[in-house]
Amino acid sequence: MTTAKSHTDLEDEGLVTQLEAGTLAPALFNHEAHIRIGYLYLCDGNFTSALDRMRQSLTNFTIIVGAEGKYHETITAAYLALINEHLQKDGDGGGWPGFIAQHPDLLASDLLSRYYDSDILKSDLARSTFVLPKLAA
Repeated sequence: MTTAKSHTDLEDEGLVTQLEAGTLAPALFNHEAHIRIGYLYLCDGNFTSALDRMRQSLTNFTIIVGAEGKYHETITAAYLALINEHLQKDGDGGGWPGFIAQHPDLLASDLLSRYYDSDILKSDLARSTFVLPKLAA
């Protein structure tokens, strides 16, 4: 495991490598780190490949850290779509710090409530497959 105190202590490549190898300390993998990984995957490929890679990385990581069943397809795909929208509209910000400074809304814990009813996000269906948003943004 890493001795970093925050995911921001790690270079982009190091964060990705540790997540994919399952050696990232779970305490470092907070909401912002999830968003950062999504950003890095999108910068490295298209939406489809980024979603596939994110799904695989998160599923493997949850198994390694003993949190099987925690992966949520709708939340993952929805956040990735929002990150991708910002990237396509505004560019990559010159790197993660610039991008997130331009788009701090991605860090809001209630962001998806603009698009989804909480009952939908709590459902087994939304956890296992992508569910389209029902609420107007």
